[in-house]
Amino acid sequence: MGAIILIIQLFLLILPSLTKVVESANTTLPGCRDSCGKVPIPYPFGIGPNCSMSEAFELSCSTTNLTTIPYRYSALIMNISLSLGQARVGMPISSKCYNITTKLYNESTWEADLKDTPYRFNHEKNKFVVIGCNTLGYLSFTVNQNDSYWGGCVSGCDRLESLSDESCSGIGCCQTSIPKGTSYILFEFVDFRNPKVYSFNPCSYAMLTGEDEFVFNTSYITAQQLLDQNTTIVIDWFIGNTTCDSAQTNKSSYACKSDYSICLNSSSGPGYLCNCIDGYEGNPYLQGGCQDIDECTNRNACFKDEKCHNLPGSYKCSCPFGKRNKHNDERDCELNLSLFIGSCVSIVILSFLGFGAYVVHERRKLSKVKEKYFQEYGGWTLLKKIQSDQGFGFTIFTRRQVELATNNFDSANIIGHGGQGTVYRGTFRDQMVAIKKCKIVDESKKKEFGKEMIILSQINHKNIVKLLGCCLEVEVPILVYEFIPNGTLFNYIRGKNKGSRISLSLRLMIAHESADALAYLHFSASPPIFHGDVKSANILLDENYMAKVSDFGASILVPSDKEQFVTLVQGTCGYLDPEYLQTCQLTDKSDVYSFGVVLLELLTSKPAIAFDVLEEERSLSSRFLVAMKEKKMHDLLDDEIKGDDLEVIMEVAELAKECLNMKADERPTMKEIAQELDRIRKLKQHPWGQEYNSDEMEPLFGEISHDTGCFGRDKEAEVSIAFGR
Repeated sequence: MGAIILIIQLFLLILPSLTKVVESANTTLPGCRDSCGKVPIPYPFGIGPNCSMSEAFELSCSTTNLTTIPYRYSALIMNISLSLGQARVGMPISSKCYNITTKLYNESTWEADLKDTPYRFNHEKNKFVVIGCNTLGYLSFTVNQNDSYWGGCVSGCDRLESLSDESCSGIGCCQTSIPKGTSYILFEFVDFRNPKVYSFNPCSYAMLTGEDEFVFNTSYITAQQLLDQNTTIVIDWFIGNTTCDSAQTNKSSYACKSDYSICLNSSSGPGYLCNCIDGYEGNPYLQGGCQDIDECTNRNACFKDEKCHNLPGSYKCSCPFGKRNKHNDERDCELNLSLFIGSCVSIVILSFLGFGAYVVHERRKLSKVKEKYFQEYGGWTLLKKIQSDQGFGFTIFTRRQVELATNNFDSANIIGHGGQGTVYRGTFRDQMVAIKKCKIVDESKKKEFGKEMIILSQINHKNIVKLLGCCLEVEVPILVYEFIPNGTLFNYIRGKNKGSRISLSLRLMIAHESADALAYLHFSASPPIFHGDVKSANILLDENYMAKVSDFGASILVPSDKEQFVTLVQGTCGYLDPEYLQTCQLTDKSDVYSFGVVLLELLTSKPAIAFDVLEEERSLSSRFLVAMKEKKMHDLLDDEIKGDDLEVIMEVAELAKECLNMKADERPTMKEIAQELDRIRKLKQHPWGQEYNSDEMEPLFGEISHDTGCFGRDKEAEVSIAFGR
């Protein structure tokens, strides 16, 4: 007879639990797995070494057929109950089958030995079942480690008609209980069947199964569906081999570690179990494992309108505020009118007082925040300047004023976005203004911000947008500029605001006025100012299309004690000086390079960067330099000016080329550029002022001799004349 020690195959579906398993935040030792597949593994059990109370509770976790199962002594564990000290495990079914052809028996029986372990077969929830016709199944078992017994169960029948489903009273199926404390079981068969039953009942079965797991079916007699199958049984487990009284004398080995745990003597062995006391749930075998149960989560904890109060290990019910127990009946509440009225009046008064105190507190808090920002950004320096200089045309606006002017920064008032912030249309005393809400400010500039506002406010040039004031009561300052109605040059030359053809004369005027403004910033402002973000989007046009250079968010003041300095500027892709990108040294020649790109936009009406073309053609400056080198400048020109004075156009193109020189030192200054553009404008207005050879001009748009300059003269000589070199 081959002995099989609880060889368990995979159960794809976990059977219902014996009892509710309490899942708490602390069920295992730190660093140990708390489950195997869908089966929780609470301490004292554990997966792997050093994760269980002792080796007897150490489990292994195996993956079979994509389902993870925990096992102990090769038995599949389906559920562990801490409160009952029980576990549900898988068990094989013993069988003995007769082969009519070979006249031989094929027998598979098993034994289970739990002696010297903290496990016992539960005598109340398990039963011994024998299935078959004229079959005696008996088992040998050991109780309390040493006492051995045997018992049997006889199942008799001689025809199928005598069988009945769900009936296991001895006809085709019999069952009996096992003794308390059973630690060893061996199943065997005695076959005394009449050979005529083999035709419809070839196999007999014997099993130990959970009382609520097995229901007899007559198909078990005729079919072999129980062959090589498994059932489930209930195993009792306990701690140690002493009673609670003995265990509590040794605190180091005592298993009930939680402060809110109690010890219970095991009913199936010599050991004991631990449970959380009433009102607590969790794992009593871990320090802090038993946690208070919030009974108030149960809707039926209290009656009707009663309010539930959770207490450590308990709860209490009380009438809600404004009610009292009706006739001292704790189960019913009635309205306490006097208390209700008094409480309502008190609440109203306290609410008004509290709201008033809150408003005062918030106003003081806001005032302190505003004062903090005002001081950080040099507001007192600005205020002192305004008070001492009556002619100082600059205003410090309050936060409330700019919010009213922009309708609380309504998105409908947005007229532009930039890298430094958002610009809104606003109105102050019937005067239209542009209000720029900045995004960030350099922390190192905070203290000097007020002084810079004084300098920038004193800039007075017809082609520079006037800075009217600022608001310093906010985390990032808000700047107020004069309003320029016709939008940006970028939108104008791209056709968004264009109602008619843009003449070459107007383009030259805009270029000259913009250059003159930048030259003013570089050479006339004190200290000099580098714009840092020259582009067509920062050149505005007034009602007469006069150019107005704007957006000094990226501007910097040149220190008086340094010729060069290193800074980081939020310039715009397509306009940035390539030399600055390598050195991070912002100079006046950085603005010159960016202005050269603006000249190209005026000549071509194309954007500085285009993303809908090939990568090598995205940069307008790169395309321009290649076109100049290949004598194909005509291909880049805006169609609107291709028929205009080609001589004048090429003068501007040569000027742009000088501005885009890779070496900053070889670029002209903004003053020189403004002078040259002024000369070109006059040339446009009075073409008779200089003679041109149209035959020499033609090659600039086709083939040209390499030894001729812009107008048929030596190129180097002409540049020297243009810039006074």
